[in-house]
Amino acid sequence: MKKWRTITESYLFILPSFFLKLVFGIYPIIWALRFMFYDYKGYGVPEFSGLANFERLVKDEIFWKSVWNTFIYAGGKVLLSIPIALILAVILNGKLRGRQLLRGIYFMPTVISTAVMSVVFYIIFNSYNGMLNQLLLKIGVVSEPIEWLGSKYAMLTAIIVAAWGAIGNNMLLFLAGLQGIPNEVQESASIDGANSIQRFCYITVPMLGPVLQVIMMLAIIGALKGYESIMVLTGGGPAGATEVMYLYLYKLLFPVSTGESVPQDIGYGSAVGFVAALIVGLITALYFYLTRRMSRIF
Repeated sequence: MKKWRTITESYLFILPSFFLKLVFGIYPIIWALRFMFYDYKGYGVPEFSGLANFERLVKDEIFWKSVWNTFIYAGGKVLLSIPIALILAVILNGKLRGRQLLRGIYFMPTVISTAVMSVVFYIIFNSYNGMLNQLLLKIGVVSEPIEWLGSKYAMLTAIIVAAWGAIGNNMLLFLAGLQGIPNEVQESASIDGANSIQRFCYITVPMLGPVLQVIMMLAIIGALKGYESIMVLTGGGPAGATEVMYLYLYKLLFPVSTGESVPQDIGYGSAVGFVAALIVGLITALYFYLTRRMSRIF
């Protein structure tokens, strides 16, 4: 009797979470999978269209350009944020005065809303009265304002902003991994004559291998799915130069909120969402495969 009571109480505890997951997680996925095969603009009666949405997607140059932009954006974000986060974690893991305060400062961007953070950076990178251009003009580095958000620099700017927001969380994960490395190992290497760079390359990084794999996986998935900062900074412009997959999907489903003139298309948007999720899943699976192969080799 006591056993059944314990089991019943356990299920009652997880029931609210399961209900919310079912309503706000599983049901929307099933709903979207259904409308992939329908012509549905958000009003009227949905009409079954078979594979027409996927045929349109194959010929959609904007979507495939957004896929390429997503790879550039994700690759730049990961390559910029991971090394900086690792270096900061190593520094703040040492005997540094005020390290607790510095950890809080570097982690702070993680708890700030992406929209708020992006608005702040929009003010900084604004072409005409932005803080960065004003500073560069004042010290004589440039002779005229730079179009940070409306030129070839738009993607670079978006990557810098995204990396800035991701460094704090990655740094915290690296710190957790560094604190799991025994001090005796570092001390033994120091006694043997290894300098700080050698200890970092031959002891710290190899022993952080399992943690690094997890951090890289989370960073890659997060970067491939990210679009919020780009939506605030550039809206996908100029001329689609910063359009990424999930921003394109958002515009198809909620065009009014983004100020876009494109008509709402839930059926086609569902197909785009499915293919975008499939791409993210394939890249994640490839990453798992490569990391397993590398772990067996090394």
